[in-house]
Amino acid sequence: MTNVFAVSGNHSVFSWDSLGDIKEGRGNLGEDMPVLVYRLMQYTMLDVLAKAFDEDQANEYFRQAGHLAGVAFAQNTLDLKVDFDTFIANLQKALVDLKIGVLRMEAFDPVTGDLAMTVAQDLDCSGLPITNETVCNYDEGFISGILEAYTGTKYEVKEVDCWASGDRVCRFKGIAAR
Repeated sequence: MTNVFAVSGNHSVFSWDSLGDIKEGRGNLGEDMPVLVYRLMQYTMLDVLAKAFDEDQANEYFRQAGHLAGVAFAQNTLDLKVDFDTFIANLQKALVDLKIGVLRMEAFDPVTGDLAMTVAQDLDCSGLPITNETVCNYDEGFISGILEAYTGTKYEVKEVDCWASGDRVCRFKGIAAR
C-alpha cells in the first residue's frame, strides 16, 4: 500500500495524486457534492484556524492553501503552453465545468501583466449574507496560483468586490510582480 501524501519531515506534503481516483472510490455517489458541504468544511476550518491564531493569519493560511491548489489545478488540468486568450478561454470552461464559478476577464495589460476579472456564482460566497467585507481569501490564492503556473510570474491577487460586501460578483485585481 502506498501513502497518499508524500511525507517530508513531520508533515504531509500535498500532491495532485493524493486526491485519488474519485470515480472509482465514489462509484455510486459520483464526483459531485452540494456546495453546502464544501462551505461547511471551508468555514468551519476557517473558524478553527481563526481561534488557533487570529482572523488575519487564518485568512493568510487560506490564501496560501488556495495558491497551492491553483498551481496544482493549472498544472494538472490546463494547457500552459497556449496563448493568453486560449488559456483564459480554457480556464473559463474548466471553472464552469467544475461548477466553481463563471469567470469574466475585465481588463488585461499585456505590458505589465496586471488584470481585473470577475467570478459570478462563486463557489465560496455567492448567496452569503451581506457583511460588508470580502471573504474570498482562498480564491485570491487560487487565482494567483493559476496565474503564476501559466506565466511563471508571482501575482498579488486581491478581491475588491464580493457577494458578502453587497455585490453580485466577486471582482479580483491581479498585480504581476515586477
